[in-house]
Amino acid sequence: MVPKPAQYILRFDDLCPTVSQRRWQRLQSLIEEFGIRPILGIIPDNRNPTLDISEPDPQFWERMRTLEARGATIAVHGYQHRSESPEGGFLSLHKRSEFAGVPEATQRKWIHLGLEILRSHGLNPRLWIAPRHGFDWATLDALCAEGITALSDGFARVPIMRGGVTWIPQQLWEPMEKSKGLWTICIHPNTAANDLIEELREFLRQHAAQFTSVDRVLAEFDATHVTLTELMCERMELWRTQFVRYRKQRALKQRALKQRALRQRAMQEQGLQAKQ
Repeated sequence: MVPKPAQYILRFDDLCPTVSQRRWQRLQSLIEEFGIRPILGIIPDNRNPTLDISEPDPQFWERMRTLEARGATIAVHGYQHRSESPEGGFLSLHKRSEFAGVPEATQRKWIHLGLEILRSHGLNPRLWIAPRHGFDWATLDALCAEGITALSDGFARVPIMRGGVTWIPQQLWEPMEKSKGLWTICIHPNTAANDLIEELREFLRQHAAQFTSVDRVLAEFDATHVTLTELMCERMELWRTQFVRYRKQRALKQRALKQRALRQRAMQEQGLQAKQ
């Protein structure tokens, strides 16, 4: 059944010792202020240099353990957050990914190593988050083999069981009021602008009572019984998201081409002036 009024989950991605400490501290204060039990997407062995924002935080793992003890759900967010595979996976939101298209044996090895790393730091990862939303049937099989039976992704309004794994939907990247359904808001601390953080604070002030947790969702929803209407809604929401992303990418490409043309014109004019 689709919940009404809407329920929300708050999720944070790209967490690792080099996450932006300034932004993460502001976001963590919101977790504490409003008593939120979020999903913490932790990269086990980050090798993506674009995510090295701050110097490594020696207290990072202790902070994660404290948040888990207070009700947060630990999610293994890929392995090294590289995007070397030219496959987008089920959702095709990006052209490259870390896991989609990779042989199942390799995927299972990476998942196993990621889980071991998080567990070695005293954490109990129970959820999977694919970097760049890139995963496939081989990922689901590997997750089941490693004992992970839930992930955060997809565009339904309720959890759905696929490939032996419960998909807890994640459809939003900023606070947005909804009338019904289960909605996960994904925030990337490294790129969370001040306006977004303040917008999130105000949203939590108004809707904190509607925020739920992974434990409650898994206990309250039957992911094995989903109506055809919900499957159609999921497909429509995915198409809408893909179209919006396409338009944004096209606009960025056109802007880059325009700026390039302006630079070339400026260089040509400078060359003519030099000849004169």
